[in-house]
Amino acid sequence: MTGEEAFVAALKPLVDAMGGRLVPPDEAGREDVVLAWEGADVVAVRLPQLAESLDHILAALERRHGRPLADLDRKAKQEVVRTLEARGAFAVRHGVETVANALGVSRFTVYNYLNREKGN
Repeated sequence: MTGEEAFVAALKPLVDAMGGRLVPPDEAGREDVVLAWEGADVVAVRLPQLAESLDHILAALERRHGRPLADLDRKAKQEVVRTLEARGAFAVRHGVETVANALGVSRFTVYNYLNREKGN
């Protein structure tokens, strides 16, 4: 494996975790981040839109819990909300609604979970 290939292979798990994509540097758009290795453009990272990031984070949380988020108990749902708040999920437009739908609860319940954390 060349140095460039090792560089790209090392980046892939991070880019996947963010919900991004690796693309050839010559296909990079204005919003993509082109990365160089030893002075040569090697790969570009296409970052997801914020709304796509939230969907990606929710899917990752489902994988971590091994079941749909709506099937979790109340305590686990509160932990999910804490995790999402720490990741900035509620700064995304319609973030509360998206999370409420994923958890199978109302927006009011999500707000209660958020307020409960701020009260402690």
